[in-house]
Amino acid sequence: MNDTNEGLLSAPLTFNWTLSYRCNFSCSHCYSREEQAEELTTDRICLIVDILADKKVPFVNFGGGEPLIREDLFDIASYASSRGLNVSMNSNGWLIDADAAARLRQSGFQSVGISIDSAEARLHDDFRCMPGSWQRAVAALDHVRGAGIRLTMSSVISRINFRNFRDLIALARDHGVQTLYLHNFKCSGRGFKNREDLDLSPEEWKAFYVEALEVKNSLSDLTLSFDDPVIASLPGYDADPMVKGSSCGKLSLHLRPNGDITPCGFIPLVVGNILAQDFDDIWYNSPVLLKMRHKEAKGKCAGCAAYGDCLGGCTARAFATTGDFSQPDPHCWK
Repeated sequence: MNDTNEGLLSAPLTFNWTLSYRCNFSCSHCYSREEQAEELTTDRICLIVDILADKKVPFVNFGGGEPLIREDLFDIASYASSRGLNVSMNSNGWLIDADAAARLRQSGFQSVGISIDSAEARLHDDFRCMPGSWQRAVAALDHVRGAGIRLTMSSVISRINFRNFRDLIALARDHGVQTLYLHNFKCSGRGFKNREDLDLSPEEWKAFYVEALEVKNSLSDLTLSFDDPVIASLPGYDADPMVKGSSCGKLSLHLRPNGDITPCGFIPLVVGNILAQDFDDIWYNSPVLLKMRHKEAKGKCAGCAAYGDCLGGCTARAFATTGDFSQPDPHCWK
């Protein structure tokens, strides 16, 4: 083990796993819609599950692409559950009816998240480039809840919804959602191409988070969750994260459909292949992961009093916009 990894967990807590880049949607912000990779057979995927189980990785979250595009998803989840993994997934909801929700429950899914980006059907459908997608996503919320699976909802904050995020909370509450994730805009893939139309300015991000944190602290029946290290400097943010800054490469990793590992889905740098290389060697010695875990304060981050808490903000966003992990997060308002 590299001695610069002192304090590092023996394996990530979560693998975010893209089984397929195929999708029935073509969303305006998607990081992966234009990605391509060979897909593994069910047997090869189960070999990866064995590796994760042997390394005692506790959580696997299937994303994509749309996970339900793969007809063997239920078999894969059943096997992962039998090996002791806690299995969850994120879906656009289009393929989840009552029967599919029941099969998800039977396959061992502990949690299912549905992506809904506006309380207004038209805005969501336009953002997702799929007419009728809002209605089916809302129906999927009810099907998942009806199947007795822990229900979450994911919303990417962008120009279409940042002034009306309270409406998303109301929608989530109406359908029994337990956690609403308000995801920051990542600037990767199509999100980079459409950034000028969809992303907020740093000042708008600050105003959004100040208001959203106030709302979060007032809720008792619904958990509001953020995944953005750039908010660490704000008053009212009293979270005590396991790691400072971005968690990718420290608490989580991403698996591509062919078994390649990347630090996260939004950083398209392959650090190794889980079926072809020793996982411990990748985890402890990858030059890319080491660089991410030991960022240097560059640009306006140098000398900033908040750097010790945010460590430069979102590493994926800095890399997407500058090509350098250690540059400041372009969303930073300081």
